[in-house]
Amino acid sequence: MHLVERINDLSLDDIERIEKLTLRWIFQAVYDFGAEAHEVFRCSVDDVKDVAEDVTRELLDRLPGYNVPRRVFGTVDYKKYRYIVLPEQMVRQALFVDSKAEKTARNATLQMSQTSMHIHQRRGDDIVSQAGLLPVIYKDVDKELLTTTAFVHFHYEGNPTGYRLLSTSLLCIPNGLLQERYNPNENISFWLAGRNAPTRGEDFRVRVGFQKLSAMAHWRLQELHYDADGRCAGEWIE
Repeated sequence: MHLVERINDLSLDDIERIEKLTLRWIFQAVYDFGAEAHEVFRCSVDDVKDVAEDVTRELLDRLPGYNVPRRVFGTVDYKKYRYIVLPEQMVRQALFVDSKAEKTARNATLQMSQTSMHIHQRRGDDIVSQAGLLPVIYKDVDKELLTTTAFVHFHYEGNPTGYRLLSTSLLCIPNGLLQERYNPNENISFWLAGRNAPTRGEDFRVRVGFQKLSAMAHWRLQELHYDADGRCAGEWIE
């Protein structure tokens, strides 16, 4: 086994495997946290976005993996410098995981600071092209780390007097090095228009369409559901 020093030495299939392994790790963390997440949502009187952030940090900290005690910077809830261990090689990874809490389980809104992809899409009659602000290769002095971005999306109902967690969707957004596989142009895309108004000077945002992404690679969308008693159920989908 050797340590990959240059990220560009990885094949695109290597990157796919690393992202798949990462999402498996997150899936297991959410599954193991199980009914606790449902209970935290039910009992909390905080803003639902704060509840989602707290749950995400706690469940991922319980399944730490091969972490490196160095800081990575980004505008997401959970950021880690890690090693990914594959059968024949190790890779340094900058992992960014953000949490979302919405009353829909069909899509999630992303800021451009939360993706390393270049967004190509149609918005009405317009063709939009916008670069993500995360680097595809994160630099730590003389070390290269593969940027990996994932999302824990909590689907809930209710209000601060009582939330009910219905399901959790887990997504892994492709690294920008996989651009040609997932979004080479505006006609091949899993992106949806974001909730931003350019006329008001609002920052560009985009939404990821869950089923569009799943249609490109089923494993990139995983779902766990909670019954009325808070029991968590779900199986990994290849």
